[in-house]
Amino acid sequence: MKKIFLIGLLVAGVSVANAQIRVKYNPKIQPTRNMQYFKPIGDLSVGDCMPFYHDGVFSNYWLLDSLHGENLHGLGGHQWVVSSTTDLKTWKQGPIVLGIDEKWEKSICTGSIAFYKGVYYAFYATRLIENGQVNEQLSYATSKDGIHFDKQRPNPFYKSAPGYSKRNFRDPKVFVDQNGEFHLFVASDQENPMLNHASGCLVHLSSKDLKAWTVHEPILTGQPSTPECPDYFYWKGWYYLVYSDNSNTHYVKSKRPYGPFEQPRYQALNEDWVNVEKTAEFRNNRRLSVGWIPNRRDNRDDNNEIFGGNTIFREITQEADGTLDTRFPAEMIPPTGAALRIKILADLNSANIDRARVVISAPGGIGAAHIEQLPTNCRIRVSIVPTGSNEEYGLVLLANQHADKGYHLNLSAINQTASLGNTKIEAVKDLNKPTQLDIMIKDGIIDVDINHRRTVVNRTYQQKGSFLWLYAKHGKVTFKDISIAPLLDK
Repeated sequence: MKKIFLIGLLVAGVSVANAQIRVKYNPKIQPTRNMQYFKPIGDLSVGDCMPFYHDGVFSNYWLLDSLHGENLHGLGGHQWVVSSTTDLKTWKQGPIVLGIDEKWEKSICTGSIAFYKGVYYAFYATRLIENGQVNEQLSYATSKDGIHFDKQRPNPFYKSAPGYSKRNFRDPKVFVDQNGEFHLFVASDQENPMLNHASGCLVHLSSKDLKAWTVHEPILTGQPSTPECPDYFYWKGWYYLVYSDNSNTHYVKSKRPYGPFEQPRYQALNEDWVNVEKTAEFRNNRRLSVGWIPNRRDNRDDNNEIFGGNTIFREITQEADGTLDTRFPAEMIPPTGAALRIKILADLNSANIDRARVVISAPGGIGAAHIEQLPTNCRIRVSIVPTGSNEEYGLVLLANQHADKGYHLNLSAINQTASLGNTKIEAVKDLNKPTQLDIMIKDGIIDVDINHRRTVVNRTYQQKGSFLWLYAKHGKVTFKDISIAPLLDK
């Protein structure tokens, strides 16, 4: 689940009252379009997401969060809700599909879905108190329609695997192999690891009848934290094993079902402000990931994240060697009004302007130009052509008149980094070549698509300026085809 959530558990201890959760969720009042950056109406937020695709329907199961993971005295109090679509544009908001029904259930934790012989299987972890200790145990439910689930008994059906943590035993990823055998990859920790600081692992369980379970060698070991919210899929000749380390998503790949796995050239799923991404296929052999953008404590730009936030979708693409890239899903880009008529103003006598094109030449320092009167919520698209070597170039978003306030989108070909405010992604290739930026700014979320290969997002609160700055340092850069359009409210 979440590093910030686990901190709350440690503080809460185990003296948990029996009073159960009282969370009101009304699917009828939730939006049915523009699900990118979705947050449920009311004092609620989105937690871990569990996307699933079957028979033309893309369903996003997600944890309904209140009190930022501190419900039920810090044990979570999470429940599953579902949102579904056939085209990624129009969505149907479903009810709570897996709720807290018993006093001993303190959270319906993250899990996954499988469909086999006409039945949907939802595997999940239940957090509970046993003998005065917080434990996580495995449960499952079945459904004929993917919405109305019946919890199966015994519940939980599996309490622990020998040699692995009982406290951390959660987030089962389920799949059914070609022989009809169910497999689970479960996030846990080895009790006796080779290295004490690297106990995180994924336990591999399998069963032919969902009653007797075999414990295999772990599919993943040696992680610095419990590898949460695992995902596993086969796509275009490669097997992928996805997991999260302190909410940052990583993956390994292999040509064989259970490895040996290898590292990709870079980790495109690893964005600090996209938490615990999981994936599902979509029609025409496409693949989407879904995660969530956390809130910041006290709504301050420099504060740490807290549990719960907004959904965020990525389209996953694959390179020839199996390395994954990310981009905006075209169908989920928020609608905009007409592009604004813009006027670019030069600064520092270093910019040559021609309508919506500006050439900034600053071999010995920094050069800049700016545009004024930008709407707070907008889509910005720009083509950037660097010439020769540059130390860095980029934009300052939601800035003021002198750009001492705002959020820097900084691109560095030398360092192969893209930073956005106080977060960054690494191993960003080809920033010394023509670069396309697509930027969404919506209610404090700044989301950037770089060349349809890499993405970076940040949660911002405090800067709301109406200036957009373009700049280059120690080099020459052309900004052209600049388009700015306000986002529509509906």
